[in-house]
Amino acid sequence: MPLHLLLAGWRAQLALAMVPPHSSRSSCDAWQSWSGAWPVSARTRREALRLLGDLDASGSSADELRAAVARRILDLDSGLIGGLAAYRRQPPSPDRPGHPVLWQEGASRLLDHGSPGATGPTLLFVPSLVNRAWVLDLMPGHSILAWLAEQGARPLLLDWGYPGDVERGMDLTGFVAGRLERALAAAPGPVVLAGYCMGGLLALAAAMRRPDRVRALALLATPWDFHAGDQAPRARSLAGLLPLLEPMLATTGTLPVEVIQALFAQLDPFGVARKFRAFARLKPGSERAAHFVALEDWLNDGVPLPAPVARECLGGWYGQNTSARLQWRVAGEAVDPARWQGPAFVAIPHRDRIVPPDNARALAEALPGAVRHDAAAGHIGMVAGRTAETALWRPLLDWVRGLG
Repeated sequence: MPLHLLLAGWRAQLALAMVPPHSSRSSCDAWQSWSGAWPVSARTRREALRLLGDLDASGSSADELRAAVARRILDLDSGLIGGLAAYRRQPPSPDRPGHPVLWQEGASRLLDHGSPGATGPTLLFVPSLVNRAWVLDLMPGHSILAWLAEQGARPLLLDWGYPGDVERGMDLTGFVAGRLERALAAAPGPVVLAGYCMGGLLALAAAMRRPDRVRALALLATPWDFHAGDQAPRARSLAGLLPLLEPMLATTGTLPVEVIQALFAQLDPFGVARKFRAFARLKPGSERAAHFVALEDWLNDGVPLPAPVARECLGGWYGQNTSARLQWRVAGEAVDPARWQGPAFVAIPHRDRIVPPDNARALAEALPGAVRHDAAAGHIGMVAGRTAETALWRPLLDWVRGLG
């Protein structure tokens, strides 16, 4: 919540700062003399000058514009605060149902979400290390695991848990060649290994190391080419934060939750305010309101990232693009999708800000014979949104059933 309010405050300050100060000259001239170096892009400067020219033509003053901007900011921020207050008034989330534990090591557990006696295909889901696993079992009606179980499949979930002392010293090799491979060994028979987001990269590496335990590979919103399209500058800027983060990594052994959330907020700084304003307009107790609360509870239930993993992800994946350059190694072996010889399904959300489509599309192109599924959804909505059944769940199950 402090981050949400801080971003709103920054927006207000920037908006008011861009309004030219009071001047006896025209608003357009005042703006140019006061802020001649901003905006930077020629297109944005032309648009700003056009708007200020319209202001002069209407006979309005810069002071009137400033007052109008302030009123608009007040209206927006009132909606944000109303949404935050409504969320804070929600009762605590009910306890999550327990599921049989097939395997456990440290904080990690392999959970069986299948119905008793299920005889359908077994899918083992591998979530990201930076979020809680229960986004895949969000709530009734919004759980890919529960839906698959209802269809006769046997979904298993690898819940990484909250990193303790052991996990804080583990790198990606430790999680893939250690935890994930031992979970695969404990699963009943060869499975369809389904990785979500960062978990897809871990699943890919494990599948190539243990093809005897993996019947097929499903990669959902999984990054691969971190410099695809116009993403290289942003990716390198994230990697450039490592020297600043290093004292924190060395002291705590993790990249803390608060830092992870701040990094994600950079993707759409003002999107948080929009969603809370929309929540404030929802009917209390409605299905849409309950869904919003469940997602927000999940987002706020973060986990820190072990420091060795943070260094590999930020410095390697984002900074050097080691995955797409085939320089990412697990237990000394390069992770090369071209070596995977089994069936593969790659789901790419159209509206993904976290893993842009070009990033994930590169993985579909690198996997021989992969089935590419373009999902009309966002990164989270594809697995837990209101249209997730048509966007992902059913196409994924149809593909699994088609494996024979």
